[in-house]
Amino acid sequence: MAAVTSPETSPPPRVYFQTPDASEPETPVRKQGRVTVKYDRKELRKRLNLEEWIIDQLTDLYDCEEEAIPELEIDVDELLDMPSDVERAARVKDLLVDCYKPTEVFVSELLDKIRGMQKLSTPQKK
Repeated sequence: MAAVTSPETSPPPRVYFQTPDASEPETPVRKQGRVTVKYDRKELRKRLNLEEWIIDQLTDLYDCEEEAIPELEIDVDELLDMPSDVERAARVKDLLVDCYKPTEVFVSELLDKIRGMQKLSTPQKK
């Protein structure tokens, strides 16, 4: 039969934590997120800026708030897949067919902005 010990006979075990030395400040290690590992951070920033610019331009073109913009999707990757600016311009104009304001300036600026951008396709595993 096991002997029952009372708190007076044996002290409970203690746990000690090691505190960091005050002379060494802790520098947080910043890990890259999954998305920035797959894609170039600079390209992601360019894409985000482009998408924000597109939304601003569409709110001006449709003269409404962002939430009220008609359901349309300007797929930058789709535009980058097209062989020429003429085809890209035609595609964007088709998407903006119900816009009552002139869209030529928006289309030409959009084509200028996407020129030289990379497509954000998932990279192949090596």
